[in-house]
Amino acid sequence: MSEYVDDAHEQAVAKDLHEKATAESLRLQHERIGERVLRRTRAFGKLILFGEHFVVYKVPALVGAVAAYTDCECEFLEDGKTGLEVVDNRPAVPGYKVEKKDEADHAIGLVLKHFNLDPNERGMKLTFGGDLTCASGIGASAAQVVSLARAIGGALPKELTEDEVNAAGYEGEKGYHGTPSGIDNTAATFGGVLRFQRTDGAPIFIKKKLAEPIRIVYASTGITASTTKVVGDVRAKKEANPEWFDGLLQKYVELVGKAEIALDGGDLDQLGACLNENHALCQDLTVSCKELDDLVLAAREAGAIGAKMSGTGRGGLMLALTPTEESQNAVAAALEKLAPQVWKTSFA
Repeated sequence: MSEYVDDAHEQAVAKDLHEKATAESLRLQHERIGERVLRRTRAFGKLILFGEHFVVYKVPALVGAVAAYTDCECEFLEDGKTGLEVVDNRPAVPGYKVEKKDEADHAIGLVLKHFNLDPNERGMKLTFGGDLTCASGIGASAAQVVSLARAIGGALPKELTEDEVNAAGYEGEKGYHGTPSGIDNTAATFGGVLRFQRTDGAPIFIKKKLAEPIRIVYASTGITASTTKVVGDVRAKKEANPEWFDGLLQKYVELVGKAEIALDGGDLDQLGACLNENHALCQDLTVSCKELDDLVLAAREAGAIGAKMSGTGRGGLMLALTPTEESQNAVAAALEKLAPQVWKTSFA
């Protein structure tokens, strides 16, 4: 006879044991090298408010960094030892780290190359941690490579400006995304709410000053998507039907202009309406999916004044705008009935 009441009980026990093991691993890491040292390597997760996929084509996007972060310890091996050891203690949705391992290895290699480091000449051990749960759409890859850049700067040691950290993070993002827009690594580096726009040269980004914090609930579908594949598919559709894509792009440019005015003016009702409209554009772009649509509808029905998918799409995350603590709690409770992971955060 099973020791569990049912499958749900078994899953709850497994989740609890995993969370306890992760917490203990982080506690031991912090105890060993110190909270202050790890804090210097922190890089934030992000949620795209407006602009997924369109941002690649040099139009503005709005992105908010979440409070959750990835950190990294970088150690050079003693006694002439060579090779690279990577310990990944980051929490993650099931299957994420397995699915992304090849991309992660490539990304780490690109950051090391950026700093002219070769583990075959000087051995290294990298340990990733933090409280950012890795899931498609949250910018986990950017947080990983930005935290790595910060850790390398501390280990060499070499004083790095935030722009230098961001540049190293961008190089690492190529391992995950091929041709990244730069929005994720910029949010991971600088935090806050940003207006971001890619250009032929360096990207332009402006940190927004909000009148008051904006409460958000975000939830995972549990599906891990490949950004490279989805972006490539959108590009193929664009090339096959440029008029269709240009029509959507023009609608988006008008939308993000309205959304930025609402954000700057603290008009949450208008901002929520813009989020809903952006989700519809993502549906037209074919990057949403049933699981995302179901979560978006559930959030709206529970009181969110706006909700949309966020990030790559075809899995990954959605977000909901909840203006009060009560609505934030209500929306989170509704989503917890459908989604494997749900989080609450605020943009400030």
